[in-house]
Amino acid sequence: MSLLNGKFGIVFGVANKRSIAWAIAQAWARAGATLAFTYQGERLKENVAELAGTFGPDTLILPCDVTRDEEIARVFAAVQQRFGKLHLLLHSVAFAPREALEGDFLNTSREAFRIAHDVSAYSLVALARAAAPLMTEGGSLLGLSYYGAEKVVPHYNVMGVAKAALEACTRYLAYDLGPRQIRVNCISAGPVNTLAARGISGFTEMLRHYEAKAPLKRNVTADELGATGLFLASDGAAAITGQVLYVDCGYQIMGM
Repeated sequence: MSLLNGKFGIVFGVANKRSIAWAIAQAWARAGATLAFTYQGERLKENVAELAGTFGPDTLILPCDVTRDEEIARVFAAVQQRFGKLHLLLHSVAFAPREALEGDFLNTSREAFRIAHDVSAYSLVALARAAAPLMTEGGSLLGLSYYGAEKVVPHYNVMGVAKAALEACTRYLAYDLGPRQIRVNCISAGPVNTLAARGISGFTEMLRHYEAKAPLKRNVTADELGATGLFLASDGAAAITGQVLYVDCGYQIMGM
């Protein structure tokens, strides 16, 4: 498959081989894209380097704390030096302090609220601003959201509010970047057993609930999310922007 031949992309947010970001990155690479990766902190460097290395020993791997503009600037300077241009960006970055994902949303601290929104939502704006000058041939920015942005999911708490902000950012960025033929979309994935998901209290019960209630009577797979990410990056989605695409075996349509 060569849907993305000649395309250059950068992936933010791979944690390990179970990551949705990794599934999408693999789909992009299989379709011909040349990718760079970032990691946040030394703790994740080894995992990301090992995975990215499967695409070749010269794969560009860079540190990036998305809350620091100077690190973002260094990343895109390195991308420009290596690739000269950019076509694809995957934003799979989210964080909230653990205590904010337990108990009542009512008790969310001001600082936890700030951190969740800075890392999980504003970072898309910051990355888009840095990426846009390199997307001289147009491009596709892709974020990852979740149904908790739209409806209450117990224990998701402030992360649901931050994901709602991410989805709103997607729409406003799509409007701003549309004249440059840069598209901005989100995948709202059903629950997948990732490192981030395991931090949500009651996640195992959530998987069982989705399987029972979704029209397809199963949970989405990482490979299916990778295929959706490939579609949204390809010319087949050339007229799609500002959208949140639910990939959750139909769960989102259900009322009861």
